[in-house]
Amino acid sequence: MPSADPRAVALSALVEIGTKEAFSDAVLSSHLDASALFGLDRGLATQLVYGCLARERTLDYTVAAYSERDIAKLAPEVMALLRLGVFQLAFLERVPSHAAVHATVELAKREAPRAAGFINAILRRCSREGLANPPSGHIERLAIDYSHPEWLIERWIAELGEADTIALMEKDNVALPTVLRALVDRDEAIAALSERATDVSACERAPDGILAAKPVRVPGIAIPQSEASQLVVQFLDPQPGEHILDACAAPGGKTAYIAALVGEEGRVTACDPGRNAKRRVTRFLATCGVDDRVDFHAKPVQELESDTGFDAVLVDAPCSGLGTLSEHPEIRWRRSPEDVSDLAARQTEILEAAASKVRTGGRLVYSTCTMLREENEEIVDAFLARHAEFTADTSPRGPEFEGLLDGEGRMRTLPHRHGMQGFFAAALRRA
Repeated sequence: MPSADPRAVALSALVEIGTKEAFSDAVLSSHLDASALFGLDRGLATQLVYGCLARERTLDYTVAAYSERDIAKLAPEVMALLRLGVFQLAFLERVPSHAAVHATVELAKREAPRAAGFINAILRRCSREGLANPPSGHIERLAIDYSHPEWLIERWIAELGEADTIALMEKDNVALPTVLRALVDRDEAIAALSERATDVSACERAPDGILAAKPVRVPGIAIPQSEASQLVVQFLDPQPGEHILDACAAPGGKTAYIAALVGEEGRVTACDPGRNAKRRVTRFLATCGVDDRVDFHAKPVQELESDTGFDAVLVDAPCSGLGTLSEHPEIRWRRSPEDVSDLAARQTEILEAAASKVRTGGRLVYSTCTMLREENEEIVDAFLARHAEFTADTSPRGPEFEGLLDGEGRMRTLPHRHGMQGFFAAALRRA
């Protein structure tokens, strides 16, 4: 029978995310769809999953402090139950402490009966004493208070300053608003969504963006796409009739938006060698009604053969994803400095190959969904140093980019300043 217990659904999702290193949004969506949860219960399960993932360092520190066992040796189900219980006690004010302990222990009796007493003891102590006192070391204390890896905190402090880093980490631990992209005129889409009792309004910046009170997908009317992602496409500035290359297309959101903007007379060539990329992208394009304008190649852009240059090329490069921690909180625990360096080398290779496809006078946009200079400014600066035929494109931008551009005309969005995911984009032009 489908589960009607939000804590049980959250537990099964957390165990799968942790043991299979899967992405939280996809796993949670499948577990919710298979459950019997509706309304507030569905919202509670979502809050528990994202909260436990985002606050993992904080929760684990308290569990370790109150446990006589080595938590690294605990079964995944036991650790997930402990995180669920401590998260409710520490961060969900509307759930009474006795209810959080009771519900979690009852769930433990069903899912991990041999550990139920152990779980009960730790949760009761947490209920009495609260979260364990963090250590005195400054960076380690920040890491536990705000639940981020120490290496990332140090990197952000060096690049953004401590005050911005703390504000950014606070924003990472709460959900950003749901954003849709209108597939028809935005006012028409808002009216259609409002008729379905959906609380919606126009985004402040993205001209086709819609803020929604909850996730919703209405075929032919609107699809989910973050505001920062939409702004990257606007930054590329596709024009009707242009032939544009999307060098890293999956999952297809930007590809579909580009195809919509170039119109019926335009054309988009999309590349992505990723597993299932063709299926994911083509299905998304069909949902948006633009599949007839896109030629998809299941190969890296390095292997793409083209007789003529493209009017514009988008390199939405594979990156660490550290600008999307509110949507994918688990990413912070899966990345390391070595990963970032490896990604930077790959980004450089892709950018080099894609740049060769730009026609004379054409545009090249490099973008990521991370906020580390090693994957952003340093990649672009090194590329320009090697290629005198490209220059920074500082063309005037629309009002939607006010406050987002630096002196080189590069776009940077920051969650704590702009209320959207952390993206970077640099526009270049071939002389």
